[in-house]
Amino acid sequence: MNTKPSFWQRMGLHDWFLKTNHLESVSEVKNLTPNIVYKYIVDKFEESVQQLSFASRVVFYHEYIISFSQEDYHEFMDDKKGIFGIIIQESLKQFYANLKEYRLQGKTVEPAANKWVFRFASHPDYKKGDIGFIGKLLPGNQVQKEQNLRVTFIPRQTGIAQTLDINQAILKDFTFYSEGYYEVTFQEDLLFDAANITGNPIKSFGRFETTLPDLEFAGKKLEYLMRAEDIIVSGKEEDSTAANIFRIPSEWVSTPHLRIRYDKNEDKFYLASFGEKTIVNEQEIPKSDIQSPGWISLPVNSRIVLNGIVGINLFKS
Repeated sequence: MNTKPSFWQRMGLHDWFLKTNHLESVSEVKNLTPNIVYKYIVDKFEESVQQLSFASRVVFYHEYIISFSQEDYHEFMDDKKGIFGIIIQESLKQFYANLKEYRLQGKTVEPAANKWVFRFASHPDYKKGDIGFIGKLLPGNQVQKEQNLRVTFIPRQTGIAQTLDINQAILKDFTFYSEGYYEVTFQEDLLFDAANITGNPIKSFGRFETTLPDLEFAGKKLEYLMRAEDIIVSGKEEDSTAANIFRIPSEWVSTPHLRIRYDKNEDKFYLASFGEKTIVNEQEIPKSDIQSPGWISLPVNSRIVLNGIVGINLFKS
């Protein structure tokens, strides 16, 4: 059986980044704390100043993508919910303090963009304790594929940061979460204002990711955020544009095919199938009538296959 190469193996850096330390034990893997993440972000800001500034002009990154292992990310979201926003507040206070100091030295401090962006993500190849960084000068700008991004990665074994260039396409392996996105208006007076921090304004209960077999969607993924407690998954012939309709533009999806609801009291998802064939986690689901849906439990991280070809993954957002 062929094993799919990991992120770092595809990069040709597996041995460099993830060297096995034979003396390492589970107890030696340090847990990521809010203080570690805060200091890490501030360090990346100052490194960007040192790397990008020239003459008397101070230049720095405006977008900070911080990545963790999936375990660490969910630990922050489940046990320390809301901590990312507080970390950003303290990070920006330090950013502005540093920039004020540069101004006092007579240097030119002018932003390259009118906002800060912080994005927290996970990557399946990261292990517990790993933390990575990608910085951008202009947040949200379209970088050409041939251009590289600067990435700093701290292996859990050594704790020593390594920096390299990677291609923009590598970002497709990272999982970004709606709750981990923050925008903050840049303050020309370099005074931090907590009221300027905005996250995703609309809460979503779940995130669906679909890979379509149709040629026109080759290599692309369709994402849908479940912002209603009850949604319909429908096919190419669906003509409704209602927000609770997840339209998958493929002939392999029935119209309608699924109904999915979220129960707040139980904090669980449920699914009913109306399509020709539905498989959930390798178990075929009986077809039911749309007027009398037959509900089954739908665990988070489930794999749904419609008519044997269209795959849908459910993630908790």
